[in-house]
Amino acid sequence: MENLNLVLPEIFISLAIMFLLILGVFKKDSSKLIHNFSLIILLITGGIIFNETLTVENTLLFNGSVVIDYLASFMKFITIIAALMALIVSSNYLKTFKILKIEYPILVICAVLGMMVMISSNDLILFYIGLELQSLSLYVLSSFNRDEVKSSEAGLKYFVLSALSSGLLLYGCSLIYGFSGSTNFEIIANNLDSDQYVLTFGIVFILVGLAFKISAVPFHMWAPDVYEGSPTSVTLFFTIVPKIAALTVFIRFLYVPFINLIDQWQMILIFLSIASMVFGAVAAIGQKNIKRLIAYSSISHIGYALAGLTTGTNEGIQSSVIYITIYFVMNLGLFSCLLMLKRNDQYYETLDDLSGLSKNHPLLSLSLLVILFSLAGIPPLAGFFAKFYVFMAVIEQSMYFLAIIGLLSTVIAAFYYLRIIKIIYFDQEKEKYDSDHSFWLKFSLTVSTILILIYFIFPSQIIDVVSRINII
Repeated sequence: MENLNLVLPEIFISLAIMFLLILGVFKKDSSKLIHNFSLIILLITGGIIFNETLTVENTLLFNGSVVIDYLASFMKFITIIAALMALIVSSNYLKTFKILKIEYPILVICAVLGMMVMISSNDLILFYIGLELQSLSLYVLSSFNRDEVKSSEAGLKYFVLSALSSGLLLYGCSLIYGFSGSTNFEIIANNLDSDQYVLTFGIVFILVGLAFKISAVPFHMWAPDVYEGSPTSVTLFFTIVPKIAALTVFIRFLYVPFINLIDQWQMILIFLSIASMVFGAVAAIGQKNIKRLIAYSSISHIGYALAGLTTGTNEGIQSSVIYITIYFVMNLGLFSCLLMLKRNDQYYETLDDLSGLSKNHPLLSLSLLVILFSLAGIPPLAGFFAKFYVFMAVIEQSMYFLAIIGLLSTVIAAFYYLRIIKIIYFDQEKEKYDSDHSFWLKFSLTVSTILILIYFIFPSQIIDVVSRINII
């Protein structure tokens, strides 16, 4: 029974999904009720995980296939908060487009459950089950707005390419099982012997599948189209939540069974990191649609997060976890701004729609200025510290080339962030946008902006929290 307490969040959220499905079937017009219930469910789950985080010790359950440790609890908590905020800030958007149906919040919670299973997985089979539960929910969410051709196209593209990546990932799992005799991470680590070079093929295939899930170059091809075509509320979810879970799987998969093969996978990760940082920064320059620009920006940012993982040290892991946490706050603020660009029940999402925004909406423009500067890594904002921690971890391992490429990519990326600021403050103003935004949308934007601004006053707070993560 004590063991079951450690997986209480997953049990609770599974039962809650079944309850919501039954409620949705038997009660007509229950979409708003189910949406509110979903928020309460995520809030309770977050509370359970937070309580677990305070007392958690490294524990293996179910024959070692599930691991409950500080990394799992911390990343689950961030995932829950990110999903909760994504649902809260997009509620008005969903009502406007009449896509606030009972299935929407249930699919979000199903995806979250899949991510929680991935984060705690210590076994290839369990990891794959969690991954597919997440992916199946995301396929439907991306094509949720059936009246829009772009949304249907986004769902189809994501489904086809994701199915291909899942096939490659499964092939990698089968290779590793074939040569190590187990799917359990701990047993694989103990069984590494003369076949380790053959195992490298399995590692490569799994890394390809995982790189697709976080849209790292060269497996990024789906991201811009899916981000643009999906409803903005889904794009917000895509940008933040799956990346938190996938980064945890990267850490768990590379550092538990294959830390002794670091010479084999380190160069692959360095390539993914450099390619993502450079390509994401360069490709974003020519974008006119804000959601496409965010897609390329997220590709670049995941490159920085991967840079921390290339080091093979606990400090590198901690810097990547801090990076993804700050990235979540920055993107939440950015999408809160995007969801405020509404006029006569129509949402706008091109760079031209930001033209002269500061003349009519000074506070919104100021928040956007802070968020964009932070994304560009301008000191003393939170985004600067996120990059600083990663670069320090990389430099400590004498990986100077990776740090230099990262710094150059930051300079290139600063160009398109500054160009948006130029459009907001110096271009001709357009018609004023509506100001009747929900309390939660304003709250989300205010909190994220303040956190980004005042982070430099207490940077040690998050460092102290993350420093308890010790994998090696």
